[in-house]
Amino acid sequence: MARIREAQKFLARYFAPTRLIGAPFLSQRTGKNVSLKLETELPTGSFKVRGAFYALAERMKRGGLRGVLASSTGNHGAAVAYAGREFGIAAKIFLPANCNPVKRARIEALGAAIVESGGSDLASTFQLASEDAKRPGLYFLNDATDLDLPAGPATIACEILEQLPRTTEMVVPMGDTALIRGIAAATKQLAPRVKIIGVQAERAPAYYLSWKQGKVVGTETCDTIADGLATRTPEAENVRDIRNLVDDVVLVSEEEMLHAIGVLLMEEHVVAEPAGAASTAALLKANEGWGSYPVLIVSGANVSREVLKRAVQKA
Repeated sequence: MARIREAQKFLARYFAPTRLIGAPFLSQRTGKNVSLKLETELPTGSFKVRGAFYALAERMKRGGLRGVLASSTGNHGAAVAYAGREFGIAAKIFLPANCNPVKRARIEALGAAIVESGGSDLASTFQLASEDAKRPGLYFLNDATDLDLPAGPATIACEILEQLPRTTEMVVPMGDTALIRGIAAATKQLAPRVKIIGVQAERAPAYYLSWKQGKVVGTETCDTIADGLATRTPEAENVRDIRNLVDDVVLVSEEEMLHAIGVLLMEEHVVAEPAGAASTAALLKANEGWGSYPVLIVSGANVSREVLKRAVQKA
């Protein structure tokens, strides 16, 4: 908790706490007092700046840094680009082919160099970034393995418990797991009664399978509209952590995420990308046994025009 409180104090110099708002439609639909944690209000439109800012600042304390690299499907890359610009550190972001155009444009606007890999997921971008990071003075800020980074998203749990002490569940999108590991680590120390529920895409279930089986289980593909959840090669230490910290994991389909995007937009007036709407999809799919005050983490708003159009048509 000392590290998390340090991160909270540091980040408060750059960002105000994000709002926790009531969700009248979802509350009526489910018979619960549903709240939405709007990480979409942060710069770059996702929670990722919390971890990128804190991890980069910690690395800068050691000196000798001339550049920062990231392997990303978009939101982490934008967060690293934003942090690099703020701290005066050159950023280079490695993106998969045919990545989310909204996220790519955001990274470009922040002035970071972009390298597109030939592959369609993070495996190929990771390899390229790892090779480039061998040059002196470069820091590969990998959000799946960086030891400092989870303290950033952990501050979300601190804010929620201050904003709504009677929270019964935190429902968290689960991609590379930095978000859920941070939130769960803080919650289990501050309010162990609160359940942590992870959400993964049915078409990218590597961490769900690993959590369920208690060992690393990779998948051959992770072809999902939720690029923020598109992981297929779990890290063993992350699997160990989520086994210890996460109470349940729910899988949601592509159609369920599209429906959730439409519900959030049309009924709650909140814009969310598929990963950001995954927690809402989980609530609409399976909330039996949950308490009266669930909090849904809306982790990002960078939805492509094509996906948003499909969601609105479905709604």
